Amino acid sequence: MQEPLKHAALKKKQRTLRDDFPETMGLRVHRALSWIARAEEAEDADGRFIFLWIAFNAAYADESEFQTIAPPAREAFADFFRKVDSLDPGQRIYNAIWENFSGPIRVLMKNRFVFYAFWQHYNGMTGHEDWSKRFYKSNHQFIDAFKKRDTVRVLSNVFDRLYVLRNQLVHGGSTWNSDVNRDQVRDGAAILEFLVPVFVDVMMDNPREDWGRPFYPVVP
Repeated sequence: MQEPLKHAALKKKQRTLRDDFPETMGLRVHRALSWIARAEEAEDADGRFIFLWIAFNAAYADESEFQTIAPPAREAFADFFRKVDSLDPGQRIYNAIWENFSGPIRVLMKNRFVFYAFWQHYNGMTGHEDWSKRFYKSNHQFIDAFKKRDTVRVLSNVFDRLYVLRNQLVHGGSTWNSDVNRDQVRDGAAILEFLVPVFVDVMMDNPREDWGRPFYPVVP
């Protein structure tokens, strides 16, 4: 089983490479590493999850997302996942999914409380009465991707669920350190704790790739 990359190792690597980073790339990595460091200081799963999600956003989000109507989360993430997976020759992402987190990921995907359409229906939004059919279809597609070891599709499905969990936490739909829904917060934090540092590490190994432009640059 692989051990997660820690901030200290990533920061050491960044210091040796950053002079060759394009400006936008350097800003992305600098910001992402700062939030990974903060996540390591958090003593609770809620804090770790939130800080790691901010690190993920710092790494992947492109300014074009802010200039248009946001697409579904899965579509927004897919290009990034496709790129980092193709640039990961050691297959750390692939191996983590099947060696470290196959159990937690399967549990997460079976949890209706992190399924977008369930909450839309529960809150009375029309057009989501068939949420259970969508849930079944989504899980069937995930199982198919899992069987085929399709890393990009698996990641897209998992982060689709984690995005709902992110919304619950960030938008005040959850109680800090609550006894309710602890499993998905704990497992979600563990998944992000492993994958987000790997994403950043892959980016540092490939600084000349087009990682997009941060929407909030440093303005003098």
